[in-house]
Amino acid sequence: MSSIVVVGSANLDLVVRADQFPGVGETVTGTSFGTGVGGKGLNQAVAAARLDGQVGLLCAVGDDDAGLQIRGTLSDAGVAVSGVRVVGEPTGTAHITVDAAGDNTIVVIPGANGSLTSIDDDERSMIGAAAIVLSVLEIPLARVIAAFTAARSAGARTVLTPSPVQPLPDELVRVTDLLVLNASEGQALGSDTTDAIGEVVVTAGADGCDWRGPDGTIRHLPAPEVHVVDTTGAGDCFAGALAVALAEGRPMLAALEFATAAAAQSVRRSGAAAGMPTRADLPADVSAPG
Repeated sequence: MSSIVVVGSANLDLVVRADQFPGVGETVTGTSFGTGVGGKGLNQAVAAARLDGQVGLLCAVGDDDAGLQIRGTLSDAGVAVSGVRVVGEPTGTAHITVDAAGDNTIVVIPGANGSLTSIDDDERSMIGAAAIVLSVLEIPLARVIAAFTAARSAGARTVLTPSPVQPLPDELVRVTDLLVLNASEGQALGSDTTDAIGEVVVTAGADGCDWRGPDGTIRHLPAPEVHVVDTTGAGDCFAGALAVALAEGRPMLAALEFATAAAAQSVRRSGAAAGMPTRADLPADVSAPG
């Protein structure tokens, strides 16, 4: 059984690199094109597995080449694939543009990711055996709520990364233990929502992150300075690494240090899932098990 279960999305990534993003109505010449696998759920699961977490992913893919590629990538990374469902919709796609500074814009077509709105008995069993259940909003809200409700009943800690951002219904807020988001997502959700969740981590890229603990105390953790190649998937790497550290029983500040170090390493490479670091890539004092 997996100590971390990710309930999320899996996509085929279509990645264009260009010196700059086009403006509205503008055409620019790109420098390269490539494909890979991604989706916030898959990225988080792969990030956790590469950092030696025991991880299972609950997701949906199509009966197509992209679905086969996704299952192969997960298996190669050490992610349990028993929770990957093959459905009648095509595998989801993410259309990504990366500029010369390594920043990105993304348009996601959900496809199979939008086909499941609940959890079945097998998925409930996987969730019930986990210490950490991590989810995203690239899948139907009803499925996230069902997964977190099952996790709460089983005593697992629930961690939500609310991207792409959208209003959170009260029933999801009530079963979310930890919210991990960036500043713009926090503004979009509003303080009424974020204040209603016991713990919140706000990530700020190169500036590190801020943690608001259950007692309301706010702590800042800086990020290491690195040469940025591609920020795609950095937030997912942070979330997956944080899940690993929490599953190991690390205190929150130590867990955040581990997650920040992992995310910093991820931006030094191209690609989302392909750019996730291993534990050996992290500083020795951070990577040592908690």
